[in-house]
Amino acid sequence: MTKQIIHTVDAPQAIGTYSQAIRVSGGDTVYLSGQIGLDPLSMQMVNGVEAQIQQVFSNLKAVAKASGGSLNDIVKLNIFLIDLDNFALVNEIMASHFVQPYPARAAIGVKALPRGALVEMDGVMVLQE
Repeated sequence: MTKQIIHTVDAPQAIGTYSQAIRVSGGDTVYLSGQIGLDPLSMQMVNGVEAQIQQVFSNLKAVAKASGGSLNDIVKLNIFLIDLDNFALVNEIMASHFVQPYPARAAIGVKALPRGALVEMDGVMVLQE
């Protein structure tokens, strides 16, 4: 198996021992690392849950683009929320970033996320031929 590391300055730099994304083998599957609401320029968390959700989608979009795809190439999206009461807001904002068919998805309530984030998302992308 061959691995290609995906990196873009348009998404936050890795703050640990991971890559923003990895493309494997035939080059059509990309694993996107979790993104939180960090502004890629300041590396500071944006304020508020709505702003964080928007920033997470912007960060995922930047990594997807650097991988040769788009958000609509995501086939599986995992959403981690500190407060599941914000799930309706995630749905509303997600609808403005994706078109049908939407990706398979999981929403998981968690106790804490890195850097005090309120939301984190990761995913698997399959690039179109």
